[in-house]
Order: sequence, then structure tokens, then C-alpha cells
Amino acid sequence: MTPKELFHVEHKRLLKDGEEAMKDTANSCMLVATLISTVVFTAALTAPDVTRNKIPKTPFFSKEQWLMILTLSTATSLFTSAASVVFLLSVLTSSYIEREFDKSLHARLMFGLSTLFISITTMVLAFVAAIFLNFDCNLTGFPYVVASLACTPVILFIVLHFNLFADLISSYYWSRNLFQPSEYTIFE
Repeated sequence: MTPKELFHVEHKRLLKDGEEAMKDTANSCMLVATLISTVVFTAALTAPDVTRNKIPKTPFFSKEQWLMILTLSTATSLFTSAASVVFLLSVLTSSYIEREFDKSLHARLMFGLSTLFISITTMVLAFVAAIFLNFDCNLTGFPYVVASLACTPVILFIVLHFNLFADLISSYYWSRNLFQPSEYTIFE
């Protein structure tokens, strides 16, 4: 037996465990991406009217600029969450053969997680823009507190999923060259 054949015979259970782990991760992330798509789609259709509020100035940007930020961030969040659903669905519908683990499954899950992260970040940005559009920032510090707290999910996502993302990257790039012959040989 070649080393590659021996590895695959000895580690069949590892392939099954990897399949279950990828399916669980993809299912959970796809549920979150679907919820984000639903919420952001609704938010895009119910954008606040800038002209109804007579506050002349908001912090950092004008009302029109905040409305532009709201519009762009809701659109970005909607499209990236939809892309995340597509990537994660491709993971779930995969045949999970060894070749797919070597070539594409890790990449699909990485792209699904990356687009989900972008979706969460832009959803939070849309929320912050809506807060600054809807509240009188001159009378209270409420919008500042809410904007500060809105960063928490983004930071938590980074902290809690960093190891998974790092593992996906290392296993994807490391496994591509695992059984390839090296140009540097010890014995000739």
C-alpha cells in the first residue's frame, strides 16, 4: 500500500467525523445567515424618512450621509448573507468524498463564514446608522451607548470563531500539499 492509501484506510472514521462537524457548522451558520437576510430585507424596506425629523445635525455625519450608510450597509448585509447561505448550502449538499475534503469543502466553509462575518458587521452598522437617524443625539447619550454596545456581536464573532477559521485555513492549505512529492528529498 502507498502511504496515501494506508492513511485513508486507517482514518475512515476521521472522514465521517469531519463530515458531521462540517454539516453541524454549516447548518448553524446557515440558520443565522437566513435570519440576517430576513431582518435586513425588512429593514431595507422600512428605512426612516430623513425629512420627518427636524434635527439639523447628527454626530459625525449629516442625516443624508447616515441614510446612505444605512442603505449601503443593509444592501451589503443582505447580499453577503445570501452568499453565505449559498456557500453553506453547497457544503450541506456535498457528497463528502475524500477528494472534496482535499479540494473544496474547507474553502466553501471558509467563504461561508467570511461572508457571514461581513453580513453581521454590516447589519450592526445599519443598526447604528438607524439609531443615529431616529434619535435626537443632542439631548441624550443613548445613541452613543447603543452604538458602543452594537460592536459587541462583531467582537464576539471574531473571538469565538477565530480558532475555527484558523483551523479551516491551515487544514485547507496544509492538506493540499500533504501527499504531494517534495522537491527536497532526504534520500536519493
